Amino acid sequence: MNAWDQVSIARHAERPLFLDYATSLFTEFDALCGDRSFADDKAMIGGLARFQGTPCVLVGQHRGHGTRERVKHQFGMANPEGYRKALRLFELAERFKLPVFTLVDTQGAYPGVGAEERGQAQAIAANLARLSSLKVPVIATVIGEGGSGGALGIAVADRVNMLSNSIYSVISPEGCASILWKDAAMASTASEILCLTAPKLKNLGLIDEIIDEGDGAHIAPDSVMDKLKNVLLNQLNELSALSSEIRCQQRYQRLMSFDSTRSLTL
Repeated sequence: MNAWDQVSIARHAERPLFLDYATSLFTEFDALCGDRSFADDKAMIGGLARFQGTPCVLVGQHRGHGTRERVKHQFGMANPEGYRKALRLFELAERFKLPVFTLVDTQGAYPGVGAEERGQAQAIAANLARLSSLKVPVIATVIGEGGSGGALGIAVADRVNMLSNSIYSVISPEGCASILWKDAAMASTASEILCLTAPKLKNLGLIDEIIDEGDGAHIAPDSVMDKLKNVLLNQLNELSALSSEIRCQQRYQRLMSFDSTRSLTL
């Protein structure tokens, strides 16, 4: 399977989405709405939940099943108020010492003029800064498409996981192709050079765990969710055993270890 095939699977219309994972892996999920400033963003959903009996905060993008739901949730592309809602939840987690789980699935942050006017870049930057300093455990998982800063806004974490057919990239293959060759039809070639697949990103040291989903999470979703549940539980137990000081230091060292100039064999 080449990279472009995996892009297609990551975007598959029947692939499980945030709310599917929220109801299958977590219990007592209560979504909180609004950023206390402008509006409630339907693309970004988050709230309080329990994971295997442990109270936690759960945040993620929801793309929507079917046209009407996708339009309602803006195809998972959040406005700045979505990232400010997520920030509000991160602060809540810190206050009540709750671990944070994030599920990433977006082509990117919403690129509209209104979003830029309301501070899209600033909202994402604020999340990056806050996530890097949270004293509670933070675990992020790319369940579909992790696109650019829109994904990073909820993906700075102690542990970052990917489903085996998910993708994670600084730009979409179509966007990359349009910039490099002025032709979006070159997206399949761009997907190869972007190194956006889970195995390549793990080889780069940018993610920690790959959850095998076979030919696609939409084929046997229950099996995939069971695998993800076990990974999340093991990581939560591992991180919870550390002091907040050690956890923050390890997170800092993880971020500082990313070096785009190093030579790697892919």
